[in-house]
Order: sequence, then structure tokens, then C-alpha cells
Amino acid sequence: MTPSPTPWRLGVDVGGTFTDVVTVSDGAIDVTKTPSSPQDPSRAVLRGIEEAQVETTGDTPYTALETVAHGTTVATNAVLERDWADTALITTEGFRDVLEIGRQARPTMYDLSTSKPDPIISRDRRFEVTERLDERGTVETPLAVESVEAVADALETTDVDSIAIALLFSFENDDHERQVKTVLEGAGIDASFSLSCDVHPEIREYERTLLTALNAALKPRVDTYIGNLEAGLDSLGITAQLQIMQSNGGILEATQVREQPVRTLLSGPAAGVQAAAHIAASHGFDTALTMDMGGTSCDVSLVREGTPVRATDLEIGEYPIALPMISIHTIGAGGGSIGWIDDGGALRVGPRSAGAMPGPICYGRGGTEPTVSDAHAILGRLDPDSFETGERDVTQTHIEGLVADKLAEPLEMDVEAAAAGMLEVANASMERALRVMSVERGYDPRSFALVAFGGAGPLHATALAESLEIPTVLVPHSAGVLSALGLLVTDRITEQSTSMVRRLEEIDPTDIEARFERFERESREKLGADVDPERFSFERALDLRYVGQSFDLTIELPDEPLTPALLERIVERFHAEHERRYGHAAPEESLEVVTLRTRTREGIDPPALTDRTGESGAADAVTDERPVQFEDASHETPVYDRTALAADVTVSGPGIFEGAGSTTVLRPGQTARVESDGTLIIEVNE
Repeated sequence: MTPSPTPWRLGVDVGGTFTDVVTVSDGAIDVTKTPSSPQDPSRAVLRGIEEAQVETTGDTPYTALETVAHGTTVATNAVLERDWADTALITTEGFRDVLEIGRQARPTMYDLSTSKPDPIISRDRRFEVTERLDERGTVETPLAVESVEAVADALETTDVDSIAIALLFSFENDDHERQVKTVLEGAGIDASFSLSCDVHPEIREYERTLLTALNAALKPRVDTYIGNLEAGLDSLGITAQLQIMQSNGGILEATQVREQPVRTLLSGPAAGVQAAAHIAASHGFDTALTMDMGGTSCDVSLVREGTPVRATDLEIGEYPIALPMISIHTIGAGGGSIGWIDDGGALRVGPRSAGAMPGPICYGRGGTEPTVSDAHAILGRLDPDSFETGERDVTQTHIEGLVADKLAEPLEMDVEAAAAGMLEVANASMERALRVMSVERGYDPRSFALVAFGGAGPLHATALAESLEIPTVLVPHSAGVLSALGLLVTDRITEQSTSMVRRLEEIDPTDIEARFERFERESREKLGADVDPERFSFERALDLRYVGQSFDLTIELPDEPLTPALLERIVERFHAEHERRYGHAAPEESLEVVTLRTRTREGIDPPALTDRTGESGAADAVTDERPVQFEDASHETPVYDRTALAADVTVSGPGIFEGAGSTTVLRPGQTARVESDGTLIIEVNE
């Protein structure tokens, strides 16, 4: 009898330079990297899957593939490049210019020449219909069908591919929005539709209209991309359903993501944070800061009680995105960030990057601008000979010569001091980012661990931990491709919300409970009939604020019926959270409910990973020894083959750990311990 093929899982994360494919089979993790194809990312994804199947799974058939999870940058890049579909907006009479008016907040308060971002939809593609609801959803002016028909006539002369419909107070009553869509379809308008009552049924007219317009603008492009990818998977004989990472930290079937692509704007970075949270929790750290440093940027996030912190006030490009997303703070600091001298004679680093081509000088691709990676090479942290991407040999002398010409000589300092200065400037930027995610939110970084990943994150993490007095740094075994691994440890999640602005004393708890029950039914339908009840959870929350406030706080609800007694406890929790977050509370003030939120989760079994360590002690794993500069002193520093080190081996700093995809710096006075899953746990200030 022929044995059944070994099941395997696959996660794909698309980056600007490489597409990373991680496969897990029998607990073993394998990594395949293939050049990305920006014009059509699906080509690189499919090529990477084919290479992974041959190189890492021993030709295990595609029929044994259980999971295909994907982190995509298609929506993000479309927003940053403003490369989206020709879109129209239909809104309530008198609200045509909401996208243009925006908010009163200014990016720079005292800059008289500041300008707002261009609206996603130009004014000639924004149309009004006659109708009006009040703030409770009661019809004040019935929908005038003839006004919708007039819009249909106007659309006939355009090349619109997608239509956004955002009418006033549709979150309280969606009848008019759905009627508008029905009339347009009946008039023969051939376009995709995005309704605000489906995309973002919440208050704040600008944010709701913006999100609906953005979803409509992205929908054709993302739909085409996912369609091409699904067709390619089908041609390979892959029957596993494609799943896409959402910005909220959960995966969902691609068919549903095609309807709401706006939920994938942080798809790639969110997967990395999920993986970092998983790694931290597996080693007993429920609270952690995470830093993902690649070639051009550094993404910083926060994990509390094992769960990444989320926010609804993030920006992508120039646009505020009011959807729940993993809270990620991004700065322009990466291995390719270029060092330069400003008009005042000060050394600066980034945000401009050398990118993948030509890249840092040490890559050997013809780069001439000094970068953070070159600074590490000059100080001994990176070995230029270890880069296999170069098209010609690059010597230490060549790197030092260019850094001297561009930075050291103009600054009247030696090359090593210029390189050290570049790292200090880059670290200062990342330290500020870590403080934004911790200190400025009321958290003490000294009580957190720091999880470092990405190609460059482990090079900087131990220095940052010393500055912030973070006691422990974790560097995962697959630090360079952690986002792809995160796709395989993430639950299936759906979220729903609706605004229901009422004073708390006017609320009937049974009304809220009824809405929660409806959301649970609808969420179960989205997850499908095959949901395992043992892994199913339904989480509820209320956005609350003091009456008269313009901002609110999300308060999680316990898993019990909403009663007057429970509402009293929720009020107490709101006051306590307001005190913690803002330093004051007003228990004597009345509260109002703003928005109801639910999150439905189907937990997955994360892959059981085999021992990922070698068999060598510290001395046997040394591959080289070279001088490495730390502050003002040079230390003869051993270089370890990270993959050779056995579990429980402890190494005292200084040391350099070289592994596939990333290099870790262990500073003097620090110690590193190797865990059975290959994670390095570094004690910073013993």
C-alpha cells in the first residue's frame, strides 16, 4: 500500500527585493527566496512555490499542501503610488466635497504653505443623490430614484471601473445605499461596487467616505491580482484554498478579501508582528516590543498579554485608515539607508535608501553611497565576503574609501568614527520609534522583551536594548523571513462593527446584545460551515467616550450577557483606562456608546517545529575571529555559525552570530543562550 504523502504548509511574503517562501513539513522549516516581480507579484509567488516544492519538500505533491497563506503588498503599493482604478463616488446631496475638506488637523501646525493630500476621487467623478436620514437612521427625505438615474446617465459617459457609495448615516440604516446600487445595476452600469455600510459602517463622515472610496479604488486591481494568483495555483494542481493576511493580524479566505481589499494595507508587516508575538509567548514573554528592520525601513510594534496592540488611527501614505489594524510605527531606517551631510554640517541617515539596486557598497552591485550596512562592514559586524549577491568583488578598502570621500573627510573625522556616527544616528531614530510605541503609550520598556527580526534588526537590537534598559532580546531562528513564517501561526479572523451613538443611560442592554448576536451569526457564515467549535471564539467590545469628547476608547467585554450590572463594571474599566492612558479621569461625567465591535476567531494549530539547532559547542561553532568596534574600543570578536550551535549553549559577548538571512551582534557584557527552536535569547544587562 502506498503511504500517504506528508502534509505540508506554505507561507509567502512579498518584499520589494525578494519574495520569501516558508514551508513546514514534519516540523521542519525550509526557506526559499526568489527575486520579486513588481510588475506582477503573482509571478514571483508562483515561481517561489515551485522552487520550494522541489528544493525543500522532496517533491511532495501539491495535493498534500494543506495551507497557502499570503502576505501581500499590492494594496499598500497601490496607495503609496496612487496607482488604482478609475473610481466614482456617490454621496448625499450637499456632501460631494467631503473627501476634499477632510479634517481640520494639519500635518504641520504652523506651516502656512502646507497642503492636504489630493482626494482619491476627483470632483468630476463625485456625484450627489437626493435623500436624507437623521442620526438615528429615520428617513427625513426619501431617496429620489430620478436623481440616481441621472447619475447613471452621467456614468455612461465615463470609463469608471469602480463605484463607491457613501450616504449620510447609512450605518444606522443601509436601505438607501443598497437601493442606489440596485438602481445603477438596473440601468446597466458595469462596475464593481463598494458600500460604506459594508466597508466601514461607523461615524466620522470623512473617514467613512475615504475608506469606502479607497476600497473601491483598490478593488479591481486586487481582484485581478488574486484572480491571477488563484489561476496560477490551480494550474499547479494546488487545491488548498488561498488565504490572505489582513492588517488586523488574522488571515481570511481570498474570496472575501477581494471584496474588501482595504483590509490588507498592512498585510506583510502584520504577519511579522504575529510571528514575533508567537515566538515571544513560546519563550514565556507575554509583553514585548517588536522591531522589523529591512533594507529601507524599520517597523516597530507592541505586544501585550500575548496579543499585538491594535489601533484605528494609523495612516498609509497620506491617508488616515480608520480600520482596526495592528499598530505599527514605521520609520525610514534600514540597512540600505544612506548617510549624508545636511546644510548645517550635521550627519544624517535616511530616509533615502540605496534600495536593492545598486544597494549598499558592500553588496558589490555598483553602489557608491555609504549606507548603514556599509557602516557595519567597516566596524567588523558584517563581512563583505559573505554577500553572495555581488556581481564583483568588494574589498574593505573600497568601502572605506567611498565612506571617507562622502562622509569622513567632509566631517573631518576618521572612517571608523564616521561609521560609528551613522549607526548612532540610525539607532537614535529607532530608539525614538520604540519610545513612541511604549513610553508615549504609558508603558515602561524596562518591563518588556525586544523581538528583533528582518535582515538588519538583529544588528541593532542589542544596542537599542541597552539604551532603553530592555533586559532581554529575542532573535528568532528565521529572523530574516519571519513575516512569511507568521502567516502559518495566525488565526482566521473576521471583524464587524457598527456605530450606535447613544448616551449610556439611554441604552437598553438587550438592544446591544441583539446586535452582537447578529454579528456572531454573520461572522460564523463568513468563516464557513466547517468551523471547529472547539477553536471558535467571539470577542466583543464597545467604543466609549465622555459626552462631548471627540475621541473614544475601546473597552473589551467579558464573555457574558450584557446586563445593567455588567455595564456598570464596563464604566469603571473605562475610567481606569482613561486614567492610565491620559493621566486623568472624570467619574462624575456621563458616558456615551460610540461603536459596537466584534472579532470572531477560529484558532489554528501552529506547526509543531522540530529541534532547529546544531550539535556544536561555542568553541566548535567559531568560523572566524576579527576586530569589531564597540564604542571607542576594538575587540577581537569570535564569529559563530549560528546554525551549528547546540541547544542550551551560552555565549558571552562580544560575539557575532551569522545565519541565513540575518546577522546578530552580541555586545560586550551581554550573554546569549541558544533555545531548542534556534531562538537566541540575549540577556542585556546582567
